[in-house]
Amino acid sequence: MKIGVIISSNNAETCWDALRYANFSLGQKDSVKVFLIGEGVEYQKISNEKFNTIEQAEKFSQGGGKIFACGTCIKLRRQEGTEMCPINTMKDMYEIIKESDKVVTF
Repeated sequence: MKIGVIISSNNAETCWDALRYANFSLGQKDSVKVFLIGEGVEYQKISNEKFNTIEQAEKFSQGGGKIFACGTCIKLRRQEGTEMCPINTMKDMYEIIKESDKVVTF
């Protein structure tokens, strides 16, 4: 199955849970893509010992998952794109939603 995960929150526990779900889905042999939008692009800044979002994102990438991020949202926060938070567009989010069998939002 193809799963799209949209993360628009900068709540550490919410982002952590979304990424754990994405990792679980990879473990079920699903194809998973994560799109970060709005406050979701801040997931690296909010990572902490209890809700280690960076660790979950690294596990996701190493497991074959793909992370995309809204370039406009990144720029509005005066951030730069990174390997773990790359600059993408609404077209990329549209394509993820269009090709996915299921889309989950957090």
